[in-house]
Amino acid sequence: MMTRASATFEVKAWDEKPYAEFDGGRKLTRASVKKSFHGDIEGESSMEYLMTYGKDGSASFVGMERVVGRVGDRSGSFVLQHSGTFAGGIAKASLFVVPGSGTGELSGLRGEGSFASGHAQQYAITLDYDFE
Repeated sequence: MMTRASATFEVKAWDEKPYAEFDGGRKLTRASVKKSFHGDIEGESSMEYLMTYGKDGSASFVGMERVVGRVGDRSGSFVLQHSGTFAGGIAKASLFVVPGSGTGELSGLRGEGSFASGHAQQYAITLDYDFE
């Protein structure tokens, strides 16, 4: 049976650089990001996003994020894979726990989650999870 973890995260660092630029403001970028989590997920993470921006500033992105901390009452680390879009000032992402990425008490963790938010101090995130 899946358990729902509700948490917030704060972006602690965002270092984004283009690696290809095209006419009309389109570009491909890479962002190195550091975050902290509070709530049913507690801890710190580091991640890499790859993004493509359209002429209107909208974007599509993918990312890999390693979270070190606690989910519920278990500690360890795990990796989340992100897939999302940014349009109209709102970022929406679907996430899933990379199979086999859990360590320590989070070994066997599996699950899916999401977030959707405009620019804010804190972002709400949910993760429905269980263990193999």
